[in-house]
Amino acid sequence: MNRLLCTLAVALALTSCNRNTLYSHYEHIPIEGWERSDTLNFRLTDIPQTGTYTEELGLRISTAFPYTALTLIVSQQAKASDLERTDTLTARLTDDDGNLNGQGGIDHHQYAFTLSAVKLQQGDTLTIAVRHAMRRESLPGICELGITVAQPDVQSFNLQ
Repeated sequence: MNRLLCTLAVALALTSCNRNTLYSHYEHIPIEGWERSDTLNFRLTDIPQTGTYTEELGLRISTAFPYTALTLIVSQQAKASDLERTDTLTARLTDDDGNLNGQGGIDHHQYAFTLSAVKLQQGDTLTIAVRHAMRRESLPGICELGITVAQPDVQSFNLQ
């Protein structure tokens, strides 16, 4: 438990240092199983300015997760931006030898997967819903799933 709290504190500290991050939130999932019918919802309100935003899905699993990959359905909606999209993300969690790819210690691993960039309007609300699409009804070993939304740093694009 202390290791998880330390990891979360470090992640929050690193995220808070990025001024382009508009939203970063993780939802806890019961370690005994994430039910297929349990959709995780994330809501970012009052987009500060019109622009293209990057999205990242974060995942924390324990060694109790029984598969080498995880298939997720990610639905997004933003009314003012006329955005309504559903994507399938297949997150590969192990290498070819079955070793976990994520960062972490002996019993927990953390992953980050880039989602597509989205164009949003100022004042808009972005709603993101995530559910798993695995054959098994209940998936053990997934600890947390989160979404981070950021605006690219305009100054980092140097046109020459």
